[in-house]
Amino acid sequence: MDKNSEIIRTEIIRILNENGKTRSTDLAKRVIEKVGNEKMVYREISALVESGEIEKKVHSRSHIEYELINLYESVNNQLKNLHKEVEMVYDEMTNFDLECKEGNFVFQERLRSVIHLIHIIQSTDGIMKLLSFYPTFKKDKMFSQVNRKIDDCWQAIMNTIAHQPEESFLNEVLANLRVLQLESKNVN
Repeated sequence: MDKNSEIIRTEIIRILNENGKTRSTDLAKRVIEKVGNEKMVYREISALVESGEIEKKVHSRSHIEYELINLYESVNNQLKNLHKEVEMVYDEMTNFDLECKEGNFVFQERLRSVIHLIHIIQSTDGIMKLLSFYPTFKKDKMFSQVNRKIDDCWQAIMNTIAHQPEESFLNEVLANLRVLQLESKNVN
C-alpha cells in the first residue's frame, strides 16, 4: 500500500469516526478536499468495505451510506471501561477518607495519596474532554454518566482536603502539583 492510499484510508476512517453514518457523496467530497483524487478515494472506500472495516448500506442507487463496523458498540465499551476506572477511584477516595478520619495516615502519606488521586482524575477528565470533540462519543448515554462520576470524584477530593486537620494541607497539595508540573517541563 502506497503512502497516498494510507493517507486516504486514515482520512476516511477519521471522517466516519467523527460523523457516524455518512452518505457516500459527502464522504468522498470531504476526503477529496483533503487528499487524493476521486478515483483513488472510491477505490480506497471499496477496499475498506471489502476488508470489513466499514459497512456499506445501499438505500437506493443515489443514497448509499457508509459507517464504521460496530462503532457504537466499541464506543459504549470504551466509555464503560472509563466509568469502571472512575468508580474505582471514587471507591478508593471514600476508603481513603475513612482511613484519614481514623488517623491511620501521617501527613506525607495523606498528601501523596491525594495528589495521586488528583492525577488519575485529571487524566480521565482530559480523556473525556478529548472525546467530547467526537459526536459518536458525546451522543452515547455513558458519556454523561462518566462526566458526572468525575465530578463526584472532584467533590470527594475537595471534601477530603477540606477536612484535613492541617490548615496548610490545600497549600501543600497545590505546591506539590506545581512542583511536579515544573519538573516535567525541565525534563524536555
